[in-house]
Amino acid sequence: MAKVIITKKIEEEINKKCKHESIEIFSLMLTLEDNPQKGKGIGSVGNVLIKELKYKIFRFYFITDRYKVKFLKTEELNNLIIKFIRMSGKEDQRGVIENIKKVLRNLGLEGF
Repeated sequence: MAKVIITKKIEEEINKKCKHESIEIFSLMLTLEDNPQKGKGIGSVGNVLIKELKYKIFRFYFITDRYKVKFLKTEELNNLIIKFIRMSGKEDQRGVIENIKKVLRNLGLEGF
């Protein structure tokens, strides 16, 4: 089972923008513990894979180890860490993705 980390910043943003649906959103995020292959791959920087999970009009971006997700079976992903880092709507999606890549290139995982 993978470990899902939700940063404080994205947790506050979800609670602010999606008050009534926040429990559903957090439940959706935690489903990645049992199914880490879930989500759409949108890019990678080095060995870090950037993926998105959609919920209605929102997109939630998370990062994980690119090679573990690609080559290991679901049962073997015990020490996989999935970290949710950003949230966006459809209109600002491209800018958020580019920002994530820029932070990963300049600061690495410590940038989040």
